[in-house]
Amino acid sequence: MTFKEQIQQGIPEILPQPKPYEIEINHAPKRKEILSPDEKKLALRNALRYFDPKDHVELAKEFYAELNTYGRIYMYRLRPEYEMKARPISEYPGKSEQAKAIMLMIQNNLDYAVAQHPHELITYGGNGAVFQNWAQYLLTMKYLSEMTEEQTLTIYSGHPMGLYPSHKDAPRVVVTNGMMIPNYSKTDDWEKFNALGVTQYGQMTAGSYMYIGPQGIVHGTTITVLNAGRKIAKNKENLNGKLFVTSGLGGMSGAQPKAGNIAGCITVCAEVNPKAVQTRHSQGWVDEVVTDLNVLVKRVTLAKANKETVSIAYQGNIVDVWEKFDAQNIYVDLGSDQTSLHNPWAGGYYPADVDFEEAKNMMAENPELFKEKVQETLRKHAAAVNKHTAKGTYFFDYGNAFLLEASRAGADVFAPNGIDFKYPSYVQDILGPMCFDYGFGPFRWVCTSGKPEDLAKTDAIACEVLEEMAKSAPAEIQQQMQDNIQWIKGAQQNKLVVGSQARILYADAEGRIKIAEAFNQAIAKNDIGFVVLGRDHHDVSGTDSPYRETSNIYDGSRFTADMAIQNVIGDSFRGATWVSIHNGGGVGWGEVINGGFGMVLDGSADASRRLQSMLFWDVNNGISRRSWARNDEAIFAIKRAMETQPLLKVTIPNLVDDTILDNL
Repeated sequence: MTFKEQIQQGIPEILPQPKPYEIEINHAPKRKEILSPDEKKLALRNALRYFDPKDHVELAKEFYAELNTYGRIYMYRLRPEYEMKARPISEYPGKSEQAKAIMLMIQNNLDYAVAQHPHELITYGGNGAVFQNWAQYLLTMKYLSEMTEEQTLTIYSGHPMGLYPSHKDAPRVVVTNGMMIPNYSKTDDWEKFNALGVTQYGQMTAGSYMYIGPQGIVHGTTITVLNAGRKIAKNKENLNGKLFVTSGLGGMSGAQPKAGNIAGCITVCAEVNPKAVQTRHSQGWVDEVVTDLNVLVKRVTLAKANKETVSIAYQGNIVDVWEKFDAQNIYVDLGSDQTSLHNPWAGGYYPADVDFEEAKNMMAENPELFKEKVQETLRKHAAAVNKHTAKGTYFFDYGNAFLLEASRAGADVFAPNGIDFKYPSYVQDILGPMCFDYGFGPFRWVCTSGKPEDLAKTDAIACEVLEEMAKSAPAEIQQQMQDNIQWIKGAQQNKLVVGSQARILYADAEGRIKIAEAFNQAIAKNDIGFVVLGRDHHDVSGTDSPYRETSNIYDGSRFTADMAIQNVIGDSFRGATWVSIHNGGGVGWGEVINGGFGMVLDGSADASRRLQSMLFWDVNNGISRRSWARNDEAIFAIKRAMETQPLLKVTIPNLVDDTILDNL
């Protein structure tokens, strides 16, 4: 069968032969036993409903074995024979170009070079899933190949519920992930209902088909490191010879060493998983690999003396690095952590003093002991960081729930008031006031032709737009404009592409609209192929996350989720090609609500109309909320937006003189 025919058949009538378990692939760890015998039968009934009853006897035994061996039913047998990668849009079958673009994005999320655990359909973060099983993937791709632009596909936590009549301006796909009733949104609830096959953790861009590899986070990480450096450096532009220590080389965290190189510092990034280290080193995202702490100390000492720009992966536990550097008086300028602590008990964080393979076994076979070991390590981790900050290190929480989980483990991470953390979130200190409040966030695009030359053309178009905008931009956002111009000019030489021909660029609403319109005009002239627009949910208005994206909201509303819900509803009727809303992402299930979108540009007047409407709302919804929270930068930004758009009327807060309240 051809590739198109395989897509169109969906779940095959004649079952393929079972596939061997490929040990060279980076697999998800075994999930802990959480289902009762009766619940296991329910999980099997749920899985078997995808298949003809004639196959139930054979598959029941196989799926039961998967459930007992891995803690989930992945349906490995149904993995496609074709290579999993984003193909040029012309290679996909279908009646709708928009649907073909979505198929491209789904396959990019599952590309072996992109996905953390591709055979388990997990893109990043240890549990950020595109689908729960391979039947869902096959059925979704089949539906997309049949869809017209008068239909919408509804996806419930990976399950394609079906195609429904709609209209050409409706989203082609609406995705929900992990939308549990609040009282059933705790860690064990997630484990149980995911094992039953009725919900999944879509992370931020995994379950919404908008992940573009570590490049997707590298720009934000670069901006964060640059501006963290500006906070500590006497020379505001120079990080030469400064040391940045962090950990994690997985899907999201893998961006850190590349960002450190772009920012011009020395980066030491610890990672316990040898396959993750090998992957990032082979992709050129980290320069050197070290496995011995004494060698690491010598290498860092030399790099400091020579003021090198270099990234070093330490294959081992981050706690050992912090403790060794303290003992050897290696001064750390910047510190953070990007291990997946939203998922601490299932592979997101590993205990020190326990072998990696032994820890994986302990995780599944003795979860209580594993939890004890992790919490013990978190206490040691925080204690080691505290020793460095006492010497002057600037440490910031990367919103990955490090401080949150450390606090739950009893670590010394609270400020004197016993309520706030002693270290700021990077959003509180850096990205919030410097970017999000002004409307700057991670705008993305993917060239559906698959041609590197199309990506180069879009880079040039974006740069031209930004340089023209910078000529008249107000002083308040000149730094953001220049940082982004510098970023896009260096994008090609920094070799950021992994998987699809994609790019990320921090831009505000004006920038996003002008860049998108310029792309659409280039498509109309046949200068480039179709372009998919999107963004990380980690943005101005897509996410309500009290310890990360909205951690610099101080009016008490950071624990509400109106903004993310309004974002997705508004995007859906303003022209998005697909929309998604997730419970969980980045900081954990129950800790955050994420909204996202994708939009296909085809060079048409319809695309121009949609992008103008949707992109304006997508950003200004968040600025409005941040303005109402009394954030000065956001008040400035929303007033500026109202000057440019007469139909925009936003409620502006009246500020209260503190002395009035102090004298009550």
